[in-house]
Amino acid sequence: MKFGVIVFPGSNCDRDMIGALRDDLGQEVIELWHKDHDLSMFSTEDCIVLPGGFSYGDYLRCGAIARFSPMMQETIKFAHKGGKVFGVCNGFQILCEAGLLPGVLLKNANQQFICKNVYIIGKEEKALKIPIAHGEGRFHADEKTVEHLLKNEQVIYRYCDEDGTINDQSNPNGALKNIAGICNEARNVFGMMPHPERACSNKLANQDGKIVFNSLFLEKISATTHA
Repeated sequence: MKFGVIVFPGSNCDRDMIGALRDDLGQEVIELWHKDHDLSMFSTEDCIVLPGGFSYGDYLRCGAIARFSPMMQETIKFAHKGGKVFGVCNGFQILCEAGLLPGVLLKNANQQFICKNVYIIGKEEKALKIPIAHGEGRFHADEKTVEHLLKNEQVIYRYCDEDGTINDQSNPNGALKNIAGICNEARNVFGMMPHPERACSNKLANQDGKIVFNSLFLEKISATTHA
């Protein structure tokens, strides 16, 4: 399995993502420039990653300009063919703008940028400590869409406390139903606001991010690879 990491003007988490995948998880990584058009070196078994940051300066709206970049146009085609796509933070925002994921990411409920460790829970059934760093991470969608996401098990992560309890106190940004990450119906496109790439190394005293990558893409690889 190969990973392609798209670099947009304003990306600031691309090196973190590349380092986590290549050095901590031992995966093959190819850097992709936003103006390029070629994804022929990837199969649908591979994954294109949209890292966090402030693509195109977020001058219009988070992810709204990046959605039209040449490489993103190819990524949309890649996803429609069944290829895996993963967006983190700004990458999640881009996926929603591109229509690959439902909903939108609004300004945090407290109207402030938040940068701290939070806890999330998914199918691992244990709370994972993963950092967040965003000003517009409040997931929102109409009631019918949210109900469908929950019923169809498309909510991959929800904010919780250290014990795994989902409550208002553990919701850092006011996201509906504590939603931290979702996938599409075909389960090949994933987006989340927390940054698993920032929690993959002993040097950071946290390797819970490895569990996220293994759960979504690398189930055959031990979560302790290159520990």
